[in-house]
Amino acid sequence: MANTRTVELDEGERTEFLGTGGTGVLSFATGSDQPPYSLPVSYGYDETDGTFYFRLGFVADSRKADVVDEGRRVSFVTYDESDNRWQSVIATGDLEEVTESAINSDAMQGLKRVEIPMVDLFERETEDVTFRFFRLAAEDVSGRKEARSDR
Repeated sequence: MANTRTVELDEGERTEFLGTGGTGVLSFATGSDQPPYSLPVSYGYDETDGTFYFRLGFVADSRKADVVDEGRRVSFVTYDESDNRWQSVIATGDLEEVTESAINSDAMQGLKRVEIPMVDLFERETEDVTFRFFRLAAEDVSGRKEARSDR
């Protein structure tokens, strides 16, 4: 019978797993008596400075804009399974918007180094969705993977 245990991803494994982008879940803290507000998102990852980038879509009848603008403390989780083993990365920190005024900034240079997958979650015409860019310079990043051993 095989036992399943987990081990930490080292920095190289984390970087390889994150690549330049993928998908995950971004969660915002809410009131103490409410669950976190969680969003499926696509992300870009810049290994140069360990920064995550997000392209968030906003529609007129969504609560998302209020949640994003109220609280910038977030956690981000990405997960994948390959070779019948899972691995995941969790990052936490403050989310900041990357605006046009940041065009010559490090944030804009980082955006140029990543690939944020375009995922259609809106079931709306693209012109009805307003996109804004954000970055997470994570304060804490950890990764785990499944490791099997026979016993």
